[in-house]
Amino acid sequence: MLSILTVTYNSLHTLKDSYTSLCAQTYAQWEWVVQDGGSSDGTVAWLENLSDERISMVSEKDSGIYDALNKAVRRAKGEWIGLLHSDDLYPNNDALQEVVAAMEGHDAIYGDLKYVQAADVSKVLRHWRSGTFSPTALQKGWMPPHPTVFLRKEIYTQVGEFDTQFKIAADYDFMLRVLQLPQLKIDYLPQVLMLMRQGGASSKVGNLLAKSKEDLRVLKKNRIPKRHLVLIRKIAVKFKQFIFQS
Repeated sequence: MLSILTVTYNSLHTLKDSYTSLCAQTYAQWEWVVQDGGSSDGTVAWLENLSDERISMVSEKDSGIYDALNKAVRRAKGEWIGLLHSDDLYPNNDALQEVVAAMEGHDAIYGDLKYVQAADVSKVLRHWRSGTFSPTALQKGWMPPHPTVFLRKEIYTQVGEFDTQFKIAADYDFMLRVLQLPQLKIDYLPQVLMLMRQGGASSKVGNLLAKSKEDLRVLKKNRIPKRHLVLIRKIAVKFKQFIFQS
């Protein structure tokens, strides 16, 4: 079984779209692990009224998205874990089926991501083409888009939880730990696996400086050499994604 984790807080409007996208998947052996932060917009009542046995929902206060993700991971019962943020969508109905077909013999699967307009998801703002992972890729600022990453649950056990000292870049820290695991069996699917509505804590202009500072702390924590150069390369990779969108 595949556990799909969603962290949400007062985002009922887009959460409904995410659920519709999940239910439309041709692969149906999943559980939807929803970690709600105590929403007041009707999210809890809506989830309870769905009467879908595949939904596991807890609503309680948390200290941020990464704390909520840690709680969701602990509740996940599937052998594999994927993410579906409350404003994200799958690009087509076969996305999960394609991922599951590639799981045999691997510990991690990832693909490409498109950032889209919140009001019109057909309009692409940025195309994140991941490319194939190599041991030297991390030094070049490479990182797969976290929402497209599917991991065996045992990988979460090996590397530990999201480090909540980081408010914006805990996913970067987590993925560095994953990608530095010895003998990690990882596979790249050269296709878009997720549509992300533009937004999020790390994409707002006012948070760009804070994100860079956290990235440097993450690189230092994970003992990545020449971390300032790596950060520059990481920013350059993002810049290219805006230029080559199609």
